[in-house]
Order: sequence, then structure tokens, then C-alpha cells
Amino acid sequence: MLGFIIGVIVALILSVLFMLFRIQTLVSLVKTAKSRVDSFNKLNAALMLIVPVIGFILFIWYSGVASQYYLPEPASEHGKMTDGMFWITIYVITAMFLLTNVLLFFFAFRYQYKEGYKASFFHDNTRLEIVWTIIPAAIMTWLVLYGNYIWWEIMKDPPKDAVVVELMGHQFAWKVRYPGKDNALGKYDFRLTDNVNEMGIDFEDKNANDDFMSGEIHIPVNHPILFKIRARDVLHSVFAPHFRLKMDAVPGMPTQFLFTPTKTTEQMRTELNNPKFNYEIACTEVCGRGHFAMRLIVIVEDEATYKKWYAAQKPFLENNPNYKGKGLNQYLKKNLAESQQNTKEKASLIP
Repeated sequence: MLGFIIGVIVALILSVLFMLFRIQTLVSLVKTAKSRVDSFNKLNAALMLIVPVIGFILFIWYSGVASQYYLPEPASEHGKMTDGMFWITIYVITAMFLLTNVLLFFFAFRYQYKEGYKASFFHDNTRLEIVWTIIPAAIMTWLVLYGNYIWWEIMKDPPKDAVVVELMGHQFAWKVRYPGKDNALGKYDFRLTDNVNEMGIDFEDKNANDDFMSGEIHIPVNHPILFKIRARDVLHSVFAPHFRLKMDAVPGMPTQFLFTPTKTTEQMRTELNNPKFNYEIACTEVCGRGHFAMRLIVIVEDEATYKKWYAAQKPFLENNPNYKGKGLNQYLKKNLAESQQNTKEKASLIP
């Protein structure tokens, strides 16, 4: 908010100055006061040096003020790579910005209008054009290739011992499913979704019988975690900024994200001096009126604590002993029988 106010004030001051100088120029032209025009021209040239210097000082000052709002150091292995890529890109962009703008404003000052000056003209300069084409192209190519390398490191195949957690987004919450003792998630099908079985789990698949649901995510520190992500209705997005994790949840197109957390929740609370800190997952797609409510707590803990929590969880079927949900094959057979019955009833009505 402070930066916005400062920006508005600076913009207003510059606008007022511009209008005053413009009025002065018009008056000078009307009165054909050449000396005043020359004076105004020199003032404009001086401003080409003064304004950028003031802007640069404000930039340095506000960068320090805004740094308190930066995210802390990443709490995942790949986060260090993505942060490194981010800052390299910032340094390159800043260097190019400073170089081009320093030259731009300096040239405006250095080659201000003076009586008797005559601008030189040249049609082209092949060497110069080659240089300013090859250098940016080489820098951009390197950034793209390095970014691609980091992306494929993140998207590599998960190890066999990865902890698998399924996340399903729907309006307006996240549903979480863990595999049971067999460490294998059961199948699902959207056609099996009902008020109890909100994730559409197919209980004809034996792997699903020990799957359990959780109202929050528990994961062990320094262990690979695989998020299997999907959506039930509209587009959502899994965003965990402290892990530098973001992946869309797309209806009908499952996605996934592999990462390794490096700091427990307690470590982050100590590091940030904030006993109320929690890792969380938010939705970063505007998915409807209740979008703001899609917040899910993530608890990172040591291996022993995680295993104790995991062992204490009860399978979905054990928590819902009266659930009469059918498997996919049963569902399809029932629908086929109902469809055939409807067809017979309609045929009997035909004279």
C-alpha cells in the first residue's frame, strides 16, 4: 500500500511538472522568446538525468522495505532450484534494464538540441545488428534450457518409496486420500461419487479397501512425496508457496507433483518466530464464490511421528460401516439393467 501511495504521488508531481513545462513552452513559442525555449530545452535535458537517479534511489529503498514480505527460504529440495532460477532471471533482466535505460536517458541528455548541431545519419550497421541480436538470443536460450532442465528434474519419475497422497479439488474444498497398509491407492470413477463417497472410490478394487481419508495432510520430512491431483467439477490449482509447489487440478485429466520437504512445521515456526505458522495449500484458480475457502493445512513432521499418525488412521469403509456404495462394475450392470427395462417399457407403449 505504501508503494502504491508513493507511486501515485510521484506520478502526480511529474504530471504537474510536465503541464507547467508544457505551458511555459507554448507561452514561449507564442512570444517567440527563443531564450526561454533554450532554457526549457536545457531543463528537459537535465531532467533526463535527475528523474532516473531519483527513480533508482526509490527502487533501492523500496526493495529493502518490501523484502519483509518475501517468502522465506524454500522448504523443499526443488524449491532451491526454482528460487535460484528466479533470481538469475531477475539479475539478467535488471542488468539489461539498467544498461538500456542508462544509455537511453544519457543519450537524451548528451545529444540535446543545440543550435548548429546536426544529427548524423547512417542507413544500417550490420555488425551492430548482429551483436544486439545474438547476445539477447544467447541469454534467452540459456535461460530457457536451464529452466527446462529444472522442470524435468521436478517432473522426473517418482521413486518406489515415495509417500503417495491424492488431492481432489471441488467447489469449495480439498479432499485428501491416502493408501492404506498396502501403500497402493484404489481406483476411482466419477460415476461412483455420492454424498458419502465424495471421491468416487471404486471399492471393487481390493487396493481401495484400506484407503483412508484425512482432513489435513501429514507428510514426513526429507522423504519424497507424490501428490496425485485431480478435480471433480471445475479447474482448481494446488498451490503450496513454501514448497514452491503449484500444479493445476483439471477435471478429467489427472496431474501430479513430486517434491521432498526439508523442514518440519516446528522448524519453520522456530525459524520464522511464529508459533502459529502452518504450511498450507490454497487454490489459485478463481473457481467460484467460495474460492477463498479452499485452504488445506499441511503438517510436515519427523518420520516416527508420521508413522505413528499413519498407523492410527482408520480405513474409509471402517469409518462408514453402513455405506452401501457399489463398485464400478455393479454400477454399470445396474445402469444397463435400468436402461433395458426403460427400453422395454417404451416399446410396450408403441401400438
